Amino acid sequence: MLLINYSTLVDPILKDVRICVAGLSGIKAGDRVLDVCCGTGEQVFHYGQKGAIATGVDQEPSMIELAEKNRKRQGFNHGTFRLASATELPFRDGYFDCASISLGLHEMERDERNRAVSEMKRVVKKKGVLMFIDYQVPLPGNSVAYLIRAVEFLAGRDNYTCFRDYLAQGGLNQILKENQLTPQKEALLMRGNLQIIRSSNP
Repeated sequence: MLLINYSTLVDPILKDVRICVAGLSGIKAGDRVLDVCCGTGEQVFHYGQKGAIATGVDQEPSMIELAEKNRKRQGFNHGTFRLASATELPFRDGYFDCASISLGLHEMERDERNRAVSEMKRVVKKKGVLMFIDYQVPLPGNSVAYLIRAVEFLAGRDNYTCFRDYLAQGGLNQILKENQLTPQKEALLMRGNLQIIRSSNP
């Protein structure tokens, strides 16, 4: 039931985010693109609509199974899904033109966040594109922000601990700074609660 709700409730809410990420990334037909923590596969499908050869990875078998079902239902033939951890990506150095991670870093412990970013840098070619999508820090004091805090709390103790540490760390701007990455382009969505940053792999 949780997976069904994610597809039918969460994915529609994030549709504008998926579109924005695909556009801001600047990817073009034929580019190899990786979406880390891909969930139901929606970001991968939006990359595919631009003609990219897209791959999604997630460490949850149930999510990969759902993404595959969605791929077959949509007749999507421009990419694949693989079971893999964000901290140990099963790809060679410099294989992708672009890599993204959406709402995944705040669910990790701090050392895992840095390893995930390091792995994304490793598998993307030099001067390639890195896309990061997660909560803006500090969260705005509006109703959406209060809802986000409630959802993260209800997701469980471990998840909420990671979420609070993500906020304490300083969010995407600080994570990128600690990993020697400089934002090139940025967008704020969901009433300023969601931050999208494009960076170049040094």
